[in-house]
Amino acid sequence: MAIYITDECINCGACEPECPNNAIYEGGFEWAMVDGTSLTGSYETESGPVDVNAKQKPIDDDVYYIVPDKCTECVGFHEEPQCAAVCPVDCCLPDPDREETEEQLLERKANLHII
Repeated sequence: MAIYITDECINCGACEPECPNNAIYEGGFEWAMVDGTSLTGSYETESGPVDVNAKQKPIDDDVYYIVPDKCTECVGFHEEPQCAAVCPVDCCLPDPDREETEEQLLERKANLHII
């Protein structure tokens, strides 16, 4: 499952640089699948294919947010989600609406970081 950031976020920004997939963005900022990945062309997201370079609307305007299509819970990189490990207010939590297996998360990691 992807991680999400709750409304209790204090906007400290500690989580953003820790994400190996560049899946965390400051509230109100646009995002793109290509950010921090080696993607080119088109990528299949939960809501359908997107141009990896296309800027997407912010998921949240007020607090930091995590793009679920880029989140791998740090599987394949670290023992635990790094955003949750560094969050001073414990607002980076597993998203119960997006349960995924370790295999699915590893596949996403491989897709995002083609070498």
